[in-house]
Amino acid sequence: MNDLTHSLAAFAASPVTTSAQTRIVTSLSVLDWVAVGRAGATEPVSNVIRDMVLAENGAAQAHLFGGGAAPLRAAALVNGTVSHALDYDDTHFAHIGHPSVAVMPAALAVTEWDDRILVDFLEAALVGMEVSIRIGLWLGRAHYQAGFHQTATSGAFGAAVAAGRVFGFDTDQMRNVLGLTATRAAGMKAQFGTMGKPYNAGLAASAGLEAALLVQRGFEANADVLEGQYGFGATHQGVADLKTALDGLGEDWLFEAVSHKFHACCHGLHAALEAAREMDIAEPEVAEIKIRTHPRWMSVCNQMSPTSGLGAKFSYRTVIAMQSLGYDTALPDSYSKKTCANPRIQSLRDRITVEADDTLSETQAHLSLLRRDGVRRESLHDLLAPMSLADREDRVRGKAAKLIGRDEADAIWSMLRTGGRARDLANRLVD
Repeated sequence: MNDLTHSLAAFAASPVTTSAQTRIVTSLSVLDWVAVGRAGATEPVSNVIRDMVLAENGAAQAHLFGGGAAPLRAAALVNGTVSHALDYDDTHFAHIGHPSVAVMPAALAVTEWDDRILVDFLEAALVGMEVSIRIGLWLGRAHYQAGFHQTATSGAFGAAVAAGRVFGFDTDQMRNVLGLTATRAAGMKAQFGTMGKPYNAGLAASAGLEAALLVQRGFEANADVLEGQYGFGATHQGVADLKTALDGLGEDWLFEAVSHKFHACCHGLHAALEAAREMDIAEPEVAEIKIRTHPRWMSVCNQMSPTSGLGAKFSYRTVIAMQSLGYDTALPDSYSKKTCANPRIQSLRDRITVEADDTLSETQAHLSLLRRDGVRRESLHDLLAPMSLADREDRVRGKAAKLIGRDEADAIWSMLRTGGRARDLANRLVD
């Protein structure tokens, strides 16, 4: 028997115990997911995918970001894609993936359709995201480095068990749905920088949900195709790290270490932005700024002199210049062609240098500021540094307020904390 599949299936089918902190972090990720999904609902990729689905005139089973309703699988496809359109959703660095955008669309679609209470949605989403992280750890960095997009591959398994939990699957059915999902999970990093990247998230949500719908109807698949010579791990460059994947399963919620984005740009830039935030840099005092970062980010988000808003989101020099000049880096609209053309941005950008430092981790950045008065200040920030629950709540709710308005963000947060029905949350996908 496949040890990984059986262990994850038993976990996904069993009652779970969660702390107050775990529940709050889950609710914050839901609020974050709704906010970034609504903010991204008019992006070009969002319009394309939603228009395609609505043109099919399918059964209106679940609501869509931006308006309308569609069959369950199509709703998961749209909502997964739309909520990743801005690349502003949460990230888990343990497996380099975005948990919410793959799992929550599937969990919300089935709980809305089945008219379940919000608690059922929250629990299913949490279990699904935990499974996606565990499978991501089992696959390891080699899977990601080979070119696979963890959000899409690991995320599909999370979406499948989240839906299966709502359907009441037992351990054997969970094993079956994991096995079936293994033949559907897919997504390539080669799509980064195109509409294909957010589409990967939508594919994960839809594929996982489809597998659960089939198993619910009696579909039988090989349940043991994660491990083995021709299994998902072996054929997708996984390292099969069973010990890391299963360590503390059912007792420790790895999802709690999720990282929320507080800047509307590549996550590789966030440690530098947080370090600059701690120093409260203002442009008039800057003689020069030196940024040190992990080498892997140098080829990802170190565009030297971008001219577009998208390019700015992948440029250390530009985002630090923006922050120093008072731009709100939490707002997607701050990143624009006009911003890049600002002479003050260009002047300050020329005083900023970026260097690779292999002594830093992927989540760290070091900033050195030389002021015009000769004073030098330094700051090191690690995105994995503990953040108090109160600070996390304040920043996530603040981000949501900027994206969808304070009243709406507060209303959704109140709903998540006090209860209601999943359809009430689904109705909030449209402003």
